[in-house]
Amino acid sequence: MSQLDDILEEYEFLDADERYRLLIDLGRKLEPMPEALKTDATLVRGCSASVWVYPVAADGNALHFLADSNAAITKGIVALVLAAVQDRPAGEVAETDIAAVLAPFDLKNQLSSNRTQGVPNMIALVREHAARIAQG
Repeated sequence: MSQLDDILEEYEFLDADERYRLLIDLGRKLEPMPEALKTDATLVRGCSASVWVYPVAADGNALHFLADSNAAITKGIVALVLAAVQDRPAGEVAETDIAAVLAPFDLKNQLSSNRTQGVPNMIALVREHAARIAQG
């Protein structure tokens, strides 16, 4: 979780506007997701913006996620969610309480409910993909 810890350390010292800029910057740093993967099957339901998440089996049992959004701050939230699980074993990702890991960011109080309403669905989709891949 060192990457997420580093992000949190910076996030805690920022005011609200700077936190928005940090999230936008995180989103910009996401690995590009090919347009061909942005399908109905990879679309996260319940988000006010369009969000796509696609798992890729990496070395061994590790999962690497590709993701994108058509909204800058939402894309940053996606990057934050992925920072909690990126390149970890599928079984570990499936068992991770991502919401608890992200709790220190206090997103519900930092961002509008419109921006955070899809976060539980995003987390559920990541964990479902991981559980399916972990089971083989």
